Order: sequence, then structure tokens, then C-alpha cells
Amino acid sequence: MKTALDRIIDYKHDEVRALKAACSLADLEAAAKAASPVRGFAAALSSVADAGQNALICEIKRKSPSAGDILPGADPVEIARDYERGGAACLSVLTDMPSFGGNLADFEAIRSAVSIPMLRKDFMIDPIQIIEARAHGADCILIIMSAVVDSLAADLHHCATDLGMDVLIETHDEEEMERALRLPSPLIGVNNRDLKRMVTDLTTTERLAPMLPAGRHLVSESGIADPESIIRLRKVGSRRFLIGEWLMKQGASRSEQVTRLKLAC
Repeated sequence: MKTALDRIIDYKHDEVRALKAACSLADLEAAAKAASPVRGFAAALSSVADAGQNALICEIKRKSPSAGDILPGADPVEIARDYERGGAACLSVLTDMPSFGGNLADFEAIRSAVSIPMLRKDFMIDPIQIIEARAHGADCILIIMSAVVDSLAADLHHCATDLGMDVLIETHDEEEMERALRLPSPLIGVNNRDLKRMVTDLTTTERLAPMLPAGRHLVSESGIADPESIIRLRKVGSRRFLIGEWLMKQGASRSEQVTRLKLAC
């Protein structure tokens, strides 16, 4: 039986074929070169973390396979501005439409409205998606180790860094962590949500954190819903966190909640 991740990767292949049919590689490369300058994603996280605070990557998504509809009709620009006012170091914007309700038009609108770095969060399976991300202003891309083989991960990483972007490498278990550490990016994510079973457990970060060597930076992703979660994960060395669903639901208090999470210790 196919998992949720398998189904997503299946339609990503369709999307990549459509992108290649619609756009020439030369045109996309020219757009990437003409895009606004890269904002340092990893550097922004380190600036906050090195000051002893929590470097938050605040995420914008309308729905997810695990949660269903999160905030139908949400204004992504308004939410992004809330995050920035609250002290987010960076933003993560889902650009997958079928499963997460996002798109690149959202990404561009947010990019024009904020000054902090942005991650294009999607399921990357071909370098052309990386070039497309930079053409739309992305500062960082995601490589999900459970979605790619090592050779493809290396190609995606190389393409991103050639374009000046940072790379967040996502892992879910020990085997993926070992594979991720063969790539040069300092940003190593641990997703507390199993993308195959759609189960979330903070012990995933606690279990994998000791595997990170000096010079690599742990980013704990998913399942963080309050300052207590941050305090718990700080005990295993995390100072960088990706948070989405809980913050999306905070409404008028969203920026204040970002500040609370940033300062939790």
C-alpha cells in the first residue's frame, strides 16, 4: 500500500514533466539569475541562536495530509507579517497545492511583503525545481532524504548552492541522518512527523540529536505547540525550530505567540 509520501512523490513527477514542457531550462536559469538577491537563511538562524534565543522558521500552509484544513481562506501575506513582527528568523512557505494548499504565487507575494529569508518548502525531486525556486526568490530549499536517493540529494544540493541558496536537509531516522551528514549543508532537520505514517513524536528529535557532529545545526520540525515543547527540545541542543500548524491557528495573538516561543528557555 502506498504511503502519503509515495502519493505525493508520484504527482511531483507529473508536475516536473509539466514544468519542463511549459518552460525552457534556459528561461528558468535566466529568471533565477535575475531574481532578487539571496537573503542568508542559515545566517539569519545563527544570528538568533548565537544570541541564546530560539531561531524560529515560521511556516505558512493552508492544510496538510495529517491535519486536513488548517486555516481555509487564510491570507498568507498577513500571516507572514505577523510572523515577522513577532520575531521569526525565517519563513517556510509550502508551495505544494494538492496536499498543502500552497503555490508559488503565495511565495512571491510573501517575498515582496517581508524582509526575512524564506524557504520554499516542497518535495524536490529534480534540479529544475531548485532553479524555479530561485527564480521566484527562494533563499533556501528543502531536501527530504526519505524522498530521494543519495545521488539525487547531492545533485539537488549542488544546484541550490550554485545558485547561492542554503539547504535544509530533512531526516526522520538514524539511517537518513547518516545519509544527510554526507552532504555539506550545516542545517540538518529532524522531522518529528513520520511522513509515511503521519504520526508526530518529539522523541524523534531527542533520539537523533546526539548524532549531529560539531558544525552542524539541528532544526527540530513539527509537533511544536507551546513554549514547553521548545524548552524540552533545547535540552538536547536544538536552538532552531520549524513551526507551522499551531501558529497558523493563533489568530490575533499570532505575533505574540511567536515572541513567546522565541524567548522560551
